[in-house]
Amino acid sequence: MKRLFPLIILTALLGACSGTTPQVSTATPTTLVQPTIATAASRATSMPPALWLAPSVPEPLRQAASASGIPLTDNAQLATITLGTADSGTDWIYALVAPFPTVLDGVSSADLLSTWKGAPTGPFAGRALLMAESTFGAFTAIWGEPAPGVVRVVPAQELLDVAWLEMSDFAIIPFEDIQPKWKVLSVDGQSPIHKDFDAGAYPLQAHFALSQPDAFALPETNRDPSKLATVILTGVTALVRATAATMEMRGVTFPGSLVRDWMRQADIAHVSNEVAFDPTCPPPNPSYTNFILCSDPKYMQLLLDVGTDVVELTGDHFADRGSQAMLDTLQMYKDNNLLYYGGGANDVEARKPLLLDVNGNKIAFMGCNGKRPSQYPKANATTPGAADCDYPFFVKQIKDVKAQGYMVIFTFQHEECYSYGPCFNHEYGFHAVADAGATVVSGSQAHFPHIMEFRGDSFIHYGLGNLFFDQMTYTLPNGQVIDGTRREFLDRHVFYNGSYLGVEFLTAMLEDYSRPRPMTEAERAAFLSDYFYQSGFIPFSPTPIPAPTMTLTPIALPQVPATPTP
Repeated sequence: MKRLFPLIILTALLGACSGTTPQVSTATPTTLVQPTIATAASRATSMPPALWLAPSVPEPLRQAASASGIPLTDNAQLATITLGTADSGTDWIYALVAPFPTVLDGVSSADLLSTWKGAPTGPFAGRALLMAESTFGAFTAIWGEPAPGVVRVVPAQELLDVAWLEMSDFAIIPFEDIQPKWKVLSVDGQSPIHKDFDAGAYPLQAHFALSQPDAFALPETNRDPSKLATVILTGVTALVRATAATMEMRGVTFPGSLVRDWMRQADIAHVSNEVAFDPTCPPPNPSYTNFILCSDPKYMQLLLDVGTDVVELTGDHFADRGSQAMLDTLQMYKDNNLLYYGGGANDVEARKPLLLDVNGNKIAFMGCNGKRPSQYPKANATTPGAADCDYPFFVKQIKDVKAQGYMVIFTFQHEECYSYGPCFNHEYGFHAVADAGATVVSGSQAHFPHIMEFRGDSFIHYGLGNLFFDQMTYTLPNGQVIDGTRREFLDRHVFYNGSYLGVEFLTAMLEDYSRPRPMTEAERAAFLSDYFYQSGFIPFSPTPIPAPTMTLTPIALPQVPATPTP
């Protein structure tokens, strides 16, 4: 009461001054609380939830945030929850890319960081780095502000067009934005579209996290390796003549010894084997000029050693040794768990699509022989052989299979020419299946590699060249000797989560009449420059192409000892 007395007197005096009658409260007094300044933690409990997204947040995470139902705010100061770059959390992988017709395959992170800081070095000298605003925000948070003039921020939907217009710039894009008209470059030897990708050794990644981790679920990453699938397509294989003779002398698996790692790393390795196996096949003759061809059954070991998964049977010479040899060959493939398409025991099997699910990617193989039946016999109702190119049939089949969610790889055995192509009526057939919806259209017939093109959403490569075949040189009708038949493409196609990401060109040079070896850096630069120019992607070939006769070296044909008479 003694403590309350001064308060009562003060209240009375104030009441007298205001002309009101003072009232004495009999309630129990409460403790006075000092005011506090609001913090993020207090806002989280005292204010309705509000989510702020940093400018660096990529689009899929923005969509996840929108789906959470938490209201978004543009004012970070009013947010109760934030999402932005962090030291850990969701791991977001980015890719360094360039326009598709780019010869360069990779860069170092040292050159990239030096360029970011204003001292362009290596391949970045004189070139801009393009990126969308969110990517710019992410790497600014990681690397700091870039030097003036190094980065051009471009709307995400315009990046590809701007890069192709300049044809010299690089771009950094999120992994989910990779598409076929980009070429993905490795950084420090690491590429996010490779099966052996090591994220721990890769600098182009960022982490994103919520200030309240349990506010809603974020994906762990934008690159799940279990959803990645690679398919290697190859050109002509014919284990005959000088190739077979070399195998007899140097071992059956010798031809694949330098490219087997490429093929075995793929989820699906494709080989277009044109020739049937026949136990009565005579010993190989390197100088054999007759086109009735066969292979010793023991040569199957080469296909197994390089990791073949799928065999294409559209080749011209599948029927050379008759029906029994074809049926026996089909049985050999089955016995060795090799799948096949484009040919079969009858026309129904020959035209049947090969449907696969590869790491969640639905991929269909189809193929046919586009030459006149009078040239090479095809499968019919009672006879085995290659599938004939019945275009109305295949157009409908492609549409039906695509409607089931499959990405179609369509391969051809077609007319042959020793030039860049396309030649004869290639374009009619290749365009017909592309327009029907095939994702990849590839020529398996070409002994001389052909050009490539994009048509709508399809990638077309008119011919890959030889894989295992003995054409070290070829004599044109005018007598000119060329060795373009030595140059080979092995096309590695990349699929992810039901989408086609594009193709990587593996390039090889035929040696010893049998064995492709990976090209040297100079050979590869010349080869790719030549074909990007011939394909119309670049206005000139920046790398001089040696005249065909300049690269010829005299090589003796292998000699196989005569088989002793019993």
